[in-house]
Amino acid sequence: MDGAVYITGMGVVCAIGTDCGQVLHSLRSEASGIGPVRYLRTVHRDMPVGEVGMSDEELYGALGLELREPVLPRTALLGMLALREALRDASLEAGMLGGCAFISGTTVGGMDRSEQYYRNYLADDSRDGYIAFHDCRSCTELTAAYAGRFGTVTTVSTACSSAANAIIMGARMIESGETDIVVAGGSECLSKFHFNGFRSLMILDRMPCRPFDACRAGLNLGEGAGYVVLESRSSALRRGARPLAVLSGYGNSCDAYHQTATSPSGEGPYLAMSRALGKAGLSPDAVDYVNAHGTATENNDATEAAAIRRLFGDRLPYVSSTKAFTGHTTSASAGVEAVISILALRHGFVPANLRWSAPMEDGIVPVTSTLYRPLSHVLCNSFGFGGNDSALLLSKYAEDE
Repeated sequence: MDGAVYITGMGVVCAIGTDCGQVLHSLRSEASGIGPVRYLRTVHRDMPVGEVGMSDEELYGALGLELREPVLPRTALLGMLALREALRDASLEAGMLGGCAFISGTTVGGMDRSEQYYRNYLADDSRDGYIAFHDCRSCTELTAAYAGRFGTVTTVSTACSSAANAIIMGARMIESGETDIVVAGGSECLSKFHFNGFRSLMILDRMPCRPFDACRAGLNLGEGAGYVVLESRSSALRRGARPLAVLSGYGNSCDAYHQTATSPSGEGPYLAMSRALGKAGLSPDAVDYVNAHGTATENNDATEAAAIRRLFGDRLPYVSSTKAFTGHTTSASAGVEAVISILALRHGFVPANLRWSAPMEDGIVPVTSTLYRPLSHVLCNSFGFGGNDSALLLSKYAEDE
C-alpha cells in the first residue's frame, strides 16, 4: 500500500471525555455525556446538551494560558486541547510543523464571543477585539498558533460534514505529494446562535436523544473537537511513527435536495458511502461497522437507514450512532467520530446506540449494548445541510503493509 494514508496520531475532547482514554472508558461503560445546560448562556435550559465538562477558565488552565481580554473563543480552546493530544500521540513537536498542514472544520467559529457583545459594538468599541475572533478562519489560526507554526493552515466549512471534508482534503494533499503530514478534523463550541437556529427548525429533543428509534424526537446539540494526524507511508516509515489505522477510502456527494433535509431516497449518503468503498477497492461486505451520522431526527435517520439498506442489502454490518453519547457536535462531528471509530477498531468493540427501544418503519436495528468483536473496516458517516454528505473508511493497520 505505497499510496496509503496512515493515521499516526489522534486527539479528542467532547462531552464524554477530554482525551482519548476518557472517551474510550465512557464508550465501554455506556456513560452518556448528555445532560442539562451548564455553560451555554441561554434561557432555554429545558433542552439537554452534550457539553464538554470544563468551563472556559478551566480550559485556559489546562492549556497553560493566561486568562485575559479578549477571551479566546471556546471553539479555539477546544481545538487546542484536541490538537495538543493529537500531536503528542504522533510524536510531532513544534519545530517539526513547518512541513505540515493543519486543516480544521468549523461553522460557529468565534460566535460564542461576538454574540455576547454585538449589540454594543456601535456604541462601545471596548469589545472590538472580539470582532477579529468572529469568523471561522480566526479560530483555525488561533488553534494552529497554539501548537506552533504550520506550513499550511486552512479552514473547511460545510456544516456538519466540515471535519470529514477537512480529513478528505488532507488525504488528497498527501496523495498528490503536496505534503507528507496533515493534521485534520474540526472544532465547534455551543453558541446561542446555532442553538436557537436548531430550535427554530424544531428538531431539538427535550429528552436525551434516541437515534434510529421509532419514537425519536430530534437531536441534542453537543460540542467538541477531534483531530487525526494523516501521514504518508514514506514519512511514517522515516519517522518510525506508529500507525493507529489507515484511511483507506473516502467519498463526498452533494444531492442539493433541500437546505436542511436529506433526500427521501438517501441518494447523497448512498453515493458518499459507495465512493468511499470504491476508493478503497472494497466491497460492502468488507465493512464490519458503520458509525452512523444518526442524529435522531425524523428525516436523517430514515434516509440514512434507506441508504445503508440500499448499499449493504441483506448483509447489514453493525450500526450505531455515538451521538447518543456526545450530542451532535455539528462541524466537529467527523473529527470526534473518526477518533471514536479508530478506538473501536483498535480495541475491538462496537459502541452502543444508547436509549434505542423500538424499530422505526423500514429502518435498521442498531447495536444497543457494547459489543466486543474484532473489526477490520469501519465506515464513518457525516452529512451536512444542503446535502453535502461525506463518508470515511477507516481500516485496521496490518504490520505487513
